Amino acid sequence: MSENRLDPTAIMQMATGYWPAAALLAANELNLFSVLADRRMTSNAVSEWLKADLRGVTMLLDACVGLGLLVKRGARGRDRLSQYAECGSVSGFRPARLSWLRDPVVCGSVCRLGPPGLLRPYRTACFAAVLHLGEDPEQTRSLCWDAQSRAGTARGVLHFLDLSGVKHLLDVGGGPGTYATLLAQKYPELRITVLDLPAVAAIAQELISGAGVSDRVHILTGDAVTDDYGTQTFDGVLFSGVLHQMSAATIRQMFANAYRALLPDGRMIVSDMMLQADKTQPVFSTLFSLQMLLTSEEGAVFSADECKTWLEETGFTQYPHRRFPRRCPIR
Repeated sequence: MSENRLDPTAIMQMATGYWPAAALLAANELNLFSVLADRRMTSNAVSEWLKADLRGVTMLLDACVGLGLLVKRGARGRDRLSQYAECGSVSGFRPARLSWLRDPVVCGSVCRLGPPGLLRPYRTACFAAVLHLGEDPEQTRSLCWDAQSRAGTARGVLHFLDLSGVKHLLDVGGGPGTYATLLAQKYPELRITVLDLPAVAAIAQELISGAGVSDRVHILTGDAVTDDYGTQTFDGVLFSGVLHQMSAATIRQMFANAYRALLPDGRMIVSDMMLQADKTQPVFSTLFSLQMLLTSEEGAVFSADECKTWLEETGFTQYPHRRFPRRCPIR
């Protein structure tokens, strides 16, 4: 059986294969293509026209641009100046025809979630997982083991993380300690502190002990969003796959906490899924951002340019970046 094991990338493609269809059908249901068929509009104007949430509308518009269903013109990444228009590829489909294609999906969702108000129960369940992680011990353990199972991805990312010279690293929102464990094995002199919620930290302690690195990987229980990280305590801080769950304001605060916690000449590493400046590519990231809209209260995939701006505002002066290979996803 091991010889026939699928590449994890193929599994990910299967699991997310419905995302482009979901974006297309959602845009059709909102009549986006009809609204933009013969005019150009900013995301603010589209939001007002549809009487819909600006954040959600903007993310959906950018995803549709990435999928080739709309075009976007104007200032890079500044949606208040950028204008969207229908590119003609959807004009041959009547809205009713696309709605008919959506019906089987809706029926399946209603059977699972109950009567209309379709997204509300799903959003509520997901918000509970994100905002109150730890209240359900079984769910917390399941999510931690799921994160731990992505050790293969972590090993791929590890190749790009240069921690030479770092003696004490803070892993913010480090979950079950997957990265901390692998980094401790790669750098024998490195000490690591993993910061996460108490319920997550308890499971991380089990896994770290089992990996035999508990002498150098320690747990700090706390809230990565609201708690202080200390003052000039670490010479390295790592944010890995954490920040896309947060709002811009929260990320700025977390960067400020990290800056304060770093020793002079300390190093901060941000490893995450990011978008290009106009937020329409890579397509997978635009669709992942829509998933964050559905499963978190404030999360979204941000652009590399936005990340640089937040770093500058916090006080960081150097921010070289590298793009991971296509087959090396963060999540």
